[in-house]
Amino acid sequence: MNSKEPNTTSSFPSFPSTRWWSKETVAVVTGANKGIGYAMVKRLSELGVTVILTARDNARGLKAVETLKGLGFDVFFHCLDISDHASILDFASWFKHQFGQLDILVNNAAISYNEIHENSVEHADEVIQTNYYGPKALIEALFPFFSRSMTTTRVLNLSSRLGLLNKLKNPEIKKILLYEEKLSEDLIDDIVKLFIDDVKKGQWKSRGWPENWTEYAVSKLALNAYSKVLANRYQGQGLSVNCFCPGYTQTSMTHGTGNYTADAAAELGVNIVLIPAKDLPTGKFFLRSSRGVYNDAYSKL
Repeated sequence: MNSKEPNTTSSFPSFPSTRWWSKETVAVVTGANKGIGYAMVKRLSELGVTVILTARDNARGLKAVETLKGLGFDVFFHCLDISDHASILDFASWFKHQFGQLDILVNNAAISYNEIHENSVEHADEVIQTNYYGPKALIEALFPFFSRSMTTTRVLNLSSRLGLLNKLKNPEIKKILLYEEKLSEDLIDDIVKLFIDDVKKGQWKSRGWPENWTEYAVSKLALNAYSKVLANRYQGQGLSVNCFCPGYTQTSMTHGTGNYTADAAAELGVNIVLIPAKDLPTGKFFLRSSRGVYNDAYSKL
């Protein structure tokens, strides 16, 4: 993921001309009772993929599934709170017995307590736990079920441009994240712990952390870096890991404001996870902005 947007647009994945998937293709979408997650479940199901909708609120998740079934979509549901390790293990156990093999994982669930023009770090621990440690723990729990077959297992982490390195003003931390050969999960965890420590000491503003939606931005910075580590580790081994920033989208997090609808964002996200294996990249950050849609390698985040 480059520290700034490229100067030219690149070809964003269009709907695949070759249908490689079937009803046997299984996808999991987190945080999917509303917004982009819900729209991605709907679109994947419409295209014939077997989809599991997850949500941390059981009642809201069941209501979403009921609505989709009323529209003719046959989707499955299981409660999943990615901030709760016990919930993740329960989901993984259920998935093992119900399906056993996973082809597509969309880590969409995320939280932010800030209003659009606010920047509090009051909930830094919870935001980091949900937005970074949650997706990471879920990937680890479901990894034994990744098919990693000829069609390649696809992990798509919903991210944000707020987590790009150009938002980070601390040169020492930026240097660590740029050094791909040495970057590891432990180093990323250490950076996250340093941020939490700076918050507790009240010195986060002077330490060069992102200035907008700081706790959310750091959570996505860590998720982007972890995605890079994972993509590099399993390069050529049947696993594709990419990030996708849908742009300023009309969701509950933005209180319905934004330039794009959840359905439009979901269509782009689905196009990414359905790229045929022979064309499927890994270690990419797909970014939608008002100037177009770009994708670029993680080499510089």
